Amino acid sequence: MARRARKKSEMGIYHVIFRGINQQQIFEDAEDCEKYLQVLNDYKAVSGYKLLAYCLMGNHIHLLIKEEAETLEQIFKRISGRYVYWYNTKYRRIGHLFQDRYKSEAIDNDAYLMTVLRYIHRNPVKAQLALRPEDYRWSSYREYLMETTQIVDTYIALGIVTRDDFIHFHNRTENDSCLEVAEIRARLTDEEVRKIIAKKASCETATQFQALAIEDRDEALRKLKESGASVRQVSRLTGISKGVVERIFRT
Repeated sequence: MARRARKKSEMGIYHVIFRGINQQQIFEDAEDCEKYLQVLNDYKAVSGYKLLAYCLMGNHIHLLIKEEAETLEQIFKRISGRYVYWYNTKYRRIGHLFQDRYKSEAIDNDAYLMTVLRYIHRNPVKAQLALRPEDYRWSSYREYLMETTQIVDTYIALGIVTRDDFIHFHNRTENDSCLEVAEIRARLTDEEVRKIIAKKASCETATQFQALAIEDRDEALRKLKESGASVRQVSRLTGISKGVVERIFRT
């Protein structure tokens, strides 16, 4: 089946989501997040885009970006290629890191632009990773509170509303409906499952888990099942395919 053409934005602005293949982690630690932000910043000069917002969420990324010199496809071919090469080298892995094709939605007016900004910045609050948008380290919200920015082109949104209005708008807990990844519910938190993986399999990252001998891997998966982790959660955090995890969980 042919892929549906993306809707074009008259403003040239898009909300874009990348997620890890099989929903696995794409940021294992702070260094990974810092590297991705460095790559984003480096390619602004090459691709000529404007970055209005970002939020790095462990196994997925939200970006609000304005096309200028290059298309989204060209931009993300550069960004993803460089980050994946670095990530695979660091973790001694091969193959894809991101799911095939990113998801995107066109932004066509100032009102929806502000709604998406709030949605992106409140994502960590919704996921219970932070109490307030400003408490989360890996989003662009704090740049909007500063007079001098780092990588975000805050002047675009702050040309629509004042900084005080921007803060007040973000503090409203509206149930915004925007492009999103499927919500994952689990009996154990991701952090709890990571601790179990570290204890039962002596693995700190998904890459290390994938490198286990098959017998050791399967035994670790059985222990994760006994601990109460879900199939989807184990697949996402270890990078092992859902089908393999389901097979082991059935035995």
